[in-house]
Amino acid sequence: METAPHILVVDDDREIRDLLARFLRKHGYRVDSARDGREMWRLLESGRFDLIVLDLMLPGEDGLSLCRRLRTQTAARASPPIIMLTAIGEEMDRIIGLEMGADDYLAKPFNPRELLARMRAVLRRSAAAAVPSEAAGEDDLSFAGWSLHLARRELRNPDGHLADLTGGEFELLCALASHPQRLLSREQLLDLTRGRAAVPFDRAIDVQISRLRGKIEADPKNPAIIKTVRGAGYIFSATVARS
Repeated sequence: METAPHILVVDDDREIRDLLARFLRKHGYRVDSARDGREMWRLLESGRFDLIVLDLMLPGEDGLSLCRRLRTQTAARASPPIIMLTAIGEEMDRIIGLEMGADDYLAKPFNPRELLARMRAVLRRSAAAAVPSEAAGEDDLSFAGWSLHLARRELRNPDGHLADLTGGEFELLCALASHPQRLLSREQLLDLTRGRAAVPFDRAIDVQISRLRGKIEADPKNPAIIKTVRGAGYIFSATVARS
């Protein structure tokens, strides 16, 4: 049981917390729950979690602010994936949540089985990224002065400084840089980064592209590395070297 993924559910609705705890334990997960940000931080200080299910609407500090703090105050390697729970139809909240660093979202009310499928997909991606492989070590990428270290999950700028990327941004950059000079549709990028099991949100790709441009482009409004092909997708235009 100690090797089972450890999940933290943060929701102010006790019924939802209890329902998810029972459901996830039934499927082999270890589960702790918190009703607000204070309890969440206390639990994070005392234990390690593999994934956080975080409600957007919380008393006190809301889920968006907590997500942002998790991504900025927690070391990249120690920051667990986040699935954000949002009110149904609140598309803008979902977009902002993804911008803050959430790995996926699910609108309430939801079927626990759908949450389970999304959790499994996110955990698979997280586990695959955390295991350095020989191929990854021999296949680091460099472009326009930037260095993308796959095994260490690091991006360094031309000055050698570490760039701050979320897990989703890193995976998207890897997908793009691994297919340079090639048009990739949103659907292809979703397949390469999130997987069909996650039933992903198409707009997430646009949001993450915009965030990546803000971090790697000299002029994000006139991008030279990641170019848009209107109505078709994106092209990684920089020359990529492998090592």
